[in-house]
Amino acid sequence: MDKFTTLTGIAAPLPMINVDTDMIIPKQYLKTIKRTGLGKHLFDEMRFTPEGEEIPEFILNQDAYRNAQILIADENFGCGSSREHAPWALLDFGIRCVIAPSFADIFFNNCVNNGILCIELPDWEVHRLFADAGLGANARFTIDLEAQTITRPDGEKVEFDIDAARKHRLLNGLDEIGLTMQMDDQISDFEAERGEKHPWV
Repeated sequence: MDKFTTLTGIAAPLPMINVDTDMIIPKQYLKTIKRTGLGKHLFDEMRFTPEGEEIPEFILNQDAYRNAQILIADENFGCGSSREHAPWALLDFGIRCVIAPSFADIFFNNCVNNGILCIELPDWEVHRLFADAGLGANARFTIDLEAQTITRPDGEKVEFDIDAARKHRLLNGLDEIGLTMQMDDQISDFEAERGEKHPWV
């Protein structure tokens, strides 16, 4: 997966609590096992009418936010089923970072496994960022993972916490398989030693 180091982009506000994974990517799009092509169906039932027409009021259909790379969300984002298609859809649309007061655990881990940075901030801080994200084309944030800072449009820096292991994986572009492969030499040595001690296994 792609490394996450720094990201500068437009942030789109989505001030809704309990946005579940079926809202992020509806169940009818779960037939594929490909990680690409799902971005056009992100938030499908909020973005489009049953006839496939755009709903102009939805934030990602507004010109200033069509290429948003950061999503400012509300409490319990990503709840519901554990479908990994949800982060796939976000990533395919272009979202690399989601900021919210809280996330569903499985969704959070699925995001890390796909190179999406999830940042938890206090509710009051997220609501300040909602106001910033309402600036349209001027809602430009910079996320610096190494420094663990968010630079707001006015230049103020907001610090955030992140688990050290998750930070390491995102900075180095390592999913769970990639993390295991970092220990390839140790695994090979163990297998060789085990083979000598227990050749019948």
